[in-house]
Amino acid sequence: MNDAQLESFTRRTKPRRIDHVVATLGREIVQGITPVGALVAPEPELEQRFEVSRGVVREAVKILAAKGLIEVRPRHGTRVLSVENWSLLDRDVLGWLVERPAADLNLLLAIQEVRSIIEPEAAALAAERGSESDLQRIDAALAAMETSHDSKSATAADKAFHLAILHATHNPVLQGFSGAINAILSAVFFVAVGTSGWFEENLPNHATAARAIRERDPDGARIAMKQVLAFTGDRLEQRKRAR
Repeated sequence: MNDAQLESFTRRTKPRRIDHVVATLGREIVQGITPVGALVAPEPELEQRFEVSRGVVREAVKILAAKGLIEVRPRHGTRVLSVENWSLLDRDVLGWLVERPAADLNLLLAIQEVRSIIEPEAAALAAERGSESDLQRIDAALAAMETSHDSKSATAADKAFHLAILHATHNPVLQGFSGAINAILSAVFFVAVGTSGWFEENLPNHATAARAIRERDPDGARIAMKQVLAFTGDRLEQRKRAR
């Protein structure tokens, strides 16, 4: 490999190497392997561990700091921050939380509260602003929920339903929450799936929300979405009490 080929290869592989370092260290922090208050290994150790350059390590550290997981202090090292500093609407952080061996139900309930703030108003806006193609997308997701045959297809359809409503708001800020809501739904469904009737019994509430959106009824859509979320919240509370 000549110098030009090596440079081209490095440019292509560097982002993947950064992502690998970020994902590995991020998981270790979120899952408590590297606990709050602990110092992250210094740069030379991370370079050796991941077999990457100092530039890759430094970029990964910047990304983790931006997610609120760590604090970099010159001459004091890089320290893991407590959970209230984490960017809990960050898709990566939420994804790592889902992977924890034991879900933090208090945290999931807090996340569910965020949904209860965002999604009912999003449903109301969808009723006011959604185009015909938006409404078809919502209806298609509901139909997929109703015909799903296993938990995997059910959760995929449920996520598509909620994301379609966000898209139908035509509010770029709310649409920007799509990645976070997707990850939130993964986290919530991962736990809720273990409760009896978690999906089938909530289908009528979803259907009511979809109908209100199609009928251009913002108040009805808002109320129905609150019922959808309250049902899921109750299932999480059940899991919490059962522990």
